[in-house]
Amino acid sequence: REIRELIDKVAPSDAHVLVQGESGTGKELVAAEIHAKSARAREPFVVLNCAAVPETLLESEMFGYERGAFTGASQKKPGQFRLADGGTLFMDEIGEMPLAIQAKLLRAIELGEFTPLGAAKGVKVNVRIVAATNRELEELVRLGTFREDLFYRLNVFPIRIPPLRNRKDDIAPLAEHFLRTARPG
Repeated sequence: REIRELIDKVAPSDAHVLVQGESGTGKELVAAEIHAKSARAREPFVVLNCAAVPETLLESEMFGYERGAFTGASQKKPGQFRLADGGTLFMDEIGEMPLAIQAKLLRAIELGEFTPLGAAKGVKVNVRIVAATNRELEELVRLGTFREDLFYRLNVFPIRIPPLRNRKDDIAPLAEHFLRTARPG
């Protein structure tokens, strides 16, 4: 109930959201619900798992590239930021992002603009960021592996999802839901 109240509170705004919680707590479901209840609901909801994309490809995946930007770039490719224009970009596992790319992400958030690889000029976008992590970003900031300024840009509206073992009252309703959806016909 508390998480739903937080979602209802933040959804109408354009505030960036940082969703933190252990793996399997439903961070992507929270992000999708924020998007669905926002004024951006008719626009794209784009998911980028920062841990699933190799470090060498993450920048081109986020910002796209122009034809000929590098060997093998035979055609222009829009990045996730451009695909999410007008909507929401859900950046899962943000704590895994390398420092060099964090700086470029910060600039894109601050300016609402980025430059695709190989492009001569920037591209303006209107994107709401919902970031998620199972890591303690404040600790990563202290360790110097996550930019403090990026943390504060993303942590405008924090939502922490407790693990199910700390929400025992949710077990029965969840089990009933899964039983209903698993029954044929």
